[in-house]
Amino acid sequence: MRKLSDVILEQRPLILRGNASVADAARQMRDRSAGSVVVVDDAGRLSGIFTGRDAVARVLAEGRDPTATKLSDVMTPAPATMSPDQTAVDALRLMWDGGFRHLPLVKDGKILGVVSRGDFKGLEVDRHEEERELWEHMR
Repeated sequence: MRKLSDVILEQRPLILRGNASVADAARQMRDRSAGSVVVVDDAGRLSGIFTGRDAVARVLAEGRDPTATKLSDVMTPAPATMSPDQTAVDALRLMWDGGFRHLPLVKDGKILGVVSRGDFKGLEVDRHEEERELWEHMR
Protein backbone atom coordinates (compact mmCIF):
# COMPACT_ATOMS: atom_id res chain seq x y z
CA MET A 1 0.00 0.00 0.00
CA ARG A 2 1.30 3.43 -0.93
CA LYS A 3 2.50 5.77 1.78
CA LEU A 4 1.24 9.34 1.72
CA SER A 5 4.82 10.54 1.28
CA ASP A 6 4.72 8.90 -2.18
CA VAL A 7 1.53 10.79 -3.06
CA ILE A 8 3.01 14.21 -2.24
CA LEU A 9 6.45 13.57 -3.68
CA GLU A 10 7.78 16.94 -4.91
CA GLN A 11 4.56 18.73 -3.97
CA ARG A 12 4.71 22.37 -2.95
CA PRO A 13 1.54 23.09 -1.00
CA LEU A 14 -0.04 26.53 -1.31
CA ILE A 15 0.56 28.17 2.08
CA LEU A 16 -0.74 31.61 3.07
CA ARG A 17 -1.15 33.53 6.30
CA GLY A 18 -4.58 34.07 7.80
CA ASN A 19 -4.56 37.78 6.97
CA ALA A 20 -4.45 37.08 3.20
CA SER A 21 -7.66 37.97 1.38
CA VAL A 22 -9.95 35.36 -0.09
CA ALA A 23 -9.53 37.04 -3.49
CA ASP A 24 -5.75 36.64 -3.31
CA ALA A 25 -6.11 33.01 -2.20
CA ALA A 26 -8.54 32.27 -5.03
CA ARG A 27 -6.17 33.78 -7.62
CA GLN A 28 -3.26 31.71 -6.33
CA MET A 29 -5.42 28.58 -6.20
CA ARG A 30 -6.36 29.17 -9.85
CA ASP A 31 -2.80 29.90 -10.95
CA ARG A 32 -1.42 26.80 -9.24
CA SER A 33 -4.40 24.52 -9.95
CA ALA A 34 -4.73 23.96 -6.21
CA GLY A 35 -7.94 22.90 -4.52
CA SER A 36 -6.90 24.24 -1.13
CA VAL A 37 -4.76 26.69 0.77
CA VAL A 38 -3.00 25.71 3.98
CA VAL A 39 -3.38 28.65 6.36
CA VAL A 40 -0.60 29.35 8.85
CA ASP A 41 -0.15 31.72 11.76
CA ASP A 42 2.67 34.26 12.03
CA ALA A 43 5.01 31.55 13.35
CA GLY A 44 4.29 29.31 10.34
CA ARG A 45 2.21 26.78 12.28
CA LEU A 46 -0.88 25.24 10.71
CA SER A 47 -3.99 27.12 11.81
CA GLY A 48 -6.53 26.12 9.16
CA ILE A 49 -7.36 25.12 5.62
CA PHE A 50 -9.33 26.99 2.99
CA THR A 51 -10.89 25.16 0.04
CA GLY A 52 -13.02 25.92 -2.97
CA ARG A 53 -15.97 24.60 -0.99
CA ASP A 54 -15.26 27.22 1.71
CA ALA A 55 -15.14 29.95 -0.95
CA VAL A 56 -18.60 29.01 -2.15
CA ALA A 57 -20.30 28.30 1.19
CA ARG A 58 -18.66 30.84 3.47
CA VAL A 59 -17.88 33.72 1.11
CA LEU A 60 -20.04 33.80 -2.04
CA ALA A 61 -23.21 32.31 -0.55
CA GLU A 62 -22.95 34.68 2.41
CA GLY A 63 -22.47 37.74 0.18
CA ARG A 64 -19.04 38.56 1.62
CA ASP A 65 -16.58 40.72 -0.28
CA PRO A 66 -13.68 38.41 -1.26
CA THR A 67 -11.22 41.31 -1.38
CA ALA A 68 -12.08 42.38 2.19
CA THR A 69 -12.57 38.92 3.74
CA LYS A 70 -9.53 37.36 5.41
CA LEU A 71 -8.81 33.65 5.20
CA SER A 72 -8.78 33.43 8.99
CA ASP A 73 -12.46 34.46 9.00
CA VAL A 74 -13.66 31.75 6.62
CA MET A 75 -11.16 28.88 6.84
CA THR A 76 -11.78 25.57 8.53
CA PRO A 77 -9.79 25.97 11.76
CA ALA A 78 -7.57 23.24 13.21
CA PRO A 79 -8.10 20.73 10.39
CA ALA A 80 -7.41 17.04 10.80
CA THR A 81 -3.89 16.12 9.70
CA MET A 82 -1.91 12.99 9.03
CA SER A 83 1.72 12.01 8.92
CA PRO A 84 3.23 11.26 5.51
CA ASP A 85 4.23 7.88 6.95
CA GLN A 86 0.61 6.71 6.98
CA THR A 87 -1.06 4.97 4.04
CA ALA A 88 -3.37 6.23 1.34
CA VAL A 89 -6.18 4.04 2.69
CA ASP A 90 -5.71 5.62 6.14
CA ALA A 91 -6.21 9.04 4.53
CA LEU A 92 -9.25 7.94 2.53
CA ARG A 93 -10.78 6.52 5.71
CA LEU A 94 -10.24 9.76 7.64
CA MET A 95 -11.57 11.95 4.81
CA TRP A 96 -14.66 9.78 4.39
CA ASP A 97 -15.39 9.71 8.13
CA GLY A 98 -14.83 13.48 8.45
CA GLY A 99 -16.71 14.45 5.28
CA PHE A 100 -13.86 16.47 3.76
CA ARG A 101 -11.74 16.23 0.61
CA HIS A 102 -8.41 17.80 1.54
CA LEU A 103 -5.99 16.62 4.20
CA PRO A 104 -2.77 18.40 5.23
CA LEU A 105 0.25 16.19 5.86
CA VAL A 106 2.38 17.35 8.76
CA LYS A 107 5.49 15.90 10.35
CA ASP A 108 7.29 17.43 13.33
CA GLY A 109 5.22 20.60 12.90
CA LYS A 110 6.30 21.05 9.27
CA ILE A 111 3.63 21.16 6.55
CA LEU A 112 4.77 18.80 3.81
CA GLY A 113 1.76 18.72 1.51
CA VAL A 114 -1.95 18.26 1.06
CA VAL A 115 -3.68 15.20 -0.34
CA SER A 116 -7.12 15.26 -1.85
CA ARG A 117 -9.46 12.44 -2.81
CA GLY A 118 -8.47 12.81 -6.46
CA ASP A 119 -4.86 11.92 -5.63
CA PHE A 120 -5.68 8.29 -4.96
CA LYS A 121 -5.57 5.44 -7.43
CA GLY A 122 -8.09 2.73 -8.24
CA LEU A 123 -6.71 0.02 -5.94
CA GLU A 124 -6.69 2.35 -2.94
CA VAL A 125 -10.20 3.56 -3.65
CA ASP A 126 -11.40 -0.01 -4.24
CA ARG A 127 -9.94 -1.17 -0.94
CA HIS A 128 -11.61 1.68 0.91
CA GLU A 129 -14.94 0.86 -0.77
CA GLU A 130 -14.60 -2.80 0.28
CA GLU A 131 -13.93 -1.75 3.88
CA ARG A 132 -16.97 0.53 3.92
CA GLU A 133 -19.19 -2.19 2.51
CA LEU A 134 -17.93 -4.65 5.12
CA TRP A 135 -18.68 -2.19 7.95
CA GLU A 136 -22.18 -1.61 6.54
CA HIS A 137 -22.89 -5.35 6.58
CA MET A 138 -21.61 -5.64 10.16
CA ARG A 139 -24.05 -3.05 11.46
